[in-house]
Amino acid sequence: MIDKKTENSTPELNLFPIQGKNIELSFSGDRISSDGGLLLFRELDSQLSLLSSASNCIHDERDHRYIDHSVKELLTQRVFQIAAGYEDCNDCNDLREDMIFKMCAGRLPQSDNDLASQPTMSRLENTVTKTDLFRLGMCLVDMFINSYSKAPFVIILDCDDTNNDTYGQQELALFNNFYNEHCYMPIHIYEGLSGKLVTTILRPGRRNKQANIARLLQKLISYLRIHWPKTKIIVRGDSHFASQDFMDWTCVHRKVDFITGLAGNAILHELAKITIESAQREFNQYQKPVKRYHSFMYKAGSWENYQRVIVKVEVSSMGTNIRYIVTNLNDFRARDLYEKGYCARGSMELRIKDHKLYLKSDRSSCTKFTANQFRLFLHSMAYILIHTLQKEVLIGSEYANATMKTIQLKIIKTAACVKEMKTKIKIELPQFCTTKKEQIKCYEMLIMLRT
Repeated sequence: MIDKKTENSTPELNLFPIQGKNIELSFSGDRISSDGGLLLFRELDSQLSLLSSASNCIHDERDHRYIDHSVKELLTQRVFQIAAGYEDCNDCNDLREDMIFKMCAGRLPQSDNDLASQPTMSRLENTVTKTDLFRLGMCLVDMFINSYSKAPFVIILDCDDTNNDTYGQQELALFNNFYNEHCYMPIHIYEGLSGKLVTTILRPGRRNKQANIARLLQKLISYLRIHWPKTKIIVRGDSHFASQDFMDWTCVHRKVDFITGLAGNAILHELAKITIESAQREFNQYQKPVKRYHSFMYKAGSWENYQRVIVKVEVSSMGTNIRYIVTNLNDFRARDLYEKGYCARGSMELRIKDHKLYLKSDRSSCTKFTANQFRLFLHSMAYILIHTLQKEVLIGSEYANATMKTIQLKIIKTAACVKEMKTKIKIELPQFCTTKKEQIKCYEMLIMLRT
């Protein structure tokens, strides 16, 4: 039952009483934020300079005499909101007065003006140019490179695409028969050993052509090679990343390898016939599941060179399951390459889940294709911040391998009381906080890095 309205126009509610005492509830608490854990990300970004670097990639054509919100403030506000689980531009209207978000953007919690509203943020999304986007994409790759203190001995580029469903008149949103939806098909690239994000590229809603994939990988690897001339680079992906152009390109480039899925055909089945029939005979004789591996050299009609193909044959009561992969790695056993090399790419599905499901990076609701690519980069920046916090700051804790949803719920969602005084800003977090110990260690580590 609503009794009356408080001074800030929020209703006061009478809840069910406890031991004869009425409970009055209203959303009128002053100087309180539900996202105090974002201050960790502010300290972390101060070390990484991610948002400063990203803001330098965007050419601001506004008249600086009338600017209330800098590009860096806008990026910080939006990326931090995404990290905290507020993926919609409309959330800017409700959170622009939030004192934690204001402090993360570099503003005083009370005396400074509020952050940007939804219209201001939408204008930013729609004014970003293709040149700005190219620089932002390079910025993400540079952040990946700079995350290593020295050139790594080997990196694995895990590549995959996923569907971002669309429900309006978005540019280049096409109908995809496999997903039975109009969608985009962004390419995600992560480092397979560490889970670090390399880049995310928005693509129209059809399966990416192998020639386009080859050009993208060639440009990326050539750029990485400038910084890491001796690093071994392995590309890993499913069957539609098995590109003839890329395989031929690796033949003339040292320390560039690949291991990808390969679609089966009649010729491959014939070459693997002995292995298939042997596995089937063994199952028919003993009625126990059988798994066999075999490798052979194969050259498709359009290929210029022979490549090593590995077949996996599984026979059980469910039938015969045959899978192929193609690789130029010749110094490893077939079983190890398949199980330890190729199958390990399954961890990428978890990274896309973090990026797409928990950080909501599939919200491609802008009309312009460039605006939706910009949104994808914003979500990627949020991924970088959370992933870095997990793997480098929370290392050794139970949250180092948690999902990003767990990080949001257990660390970011920490209530904070903010008081702006004459000479300092005082922030009080709850005494009874389940992650108090972990957060204190994180702050101490980041403070030490600052000094």
